[in-house]
Amino acid sequence: MDRRCFRFTFPPALVTEPLIYELGRQFDVVTNIRRANVTKDSGWVILELQGDREEIDRAVRWATSAGLTVEPVQEECIG
Repeated sequence: MDRRCFRFTFPPALVTEPLIYELGRQFDVVTNIRRANVTKDSGWVILELQGDREEIDRAVRWATSAGLTVEPVQEECIG
């Protein structure tokens, strides 16, 4: 099982959409919110994903195609 962390940035049009919930339902990954800052206009989430590497990659591609900006991070998920 792989464990990777990403920064998901939500544009204003997607802030209220349950995309993290959908990601956990559609893909065989465990989601763990490590840090977040969300307002009515924008938001970002440091999200840890656990699962097979291929499934994590599929989940990230889906999130990007949904309109999120997804960037890998390291320091926010240590510990």
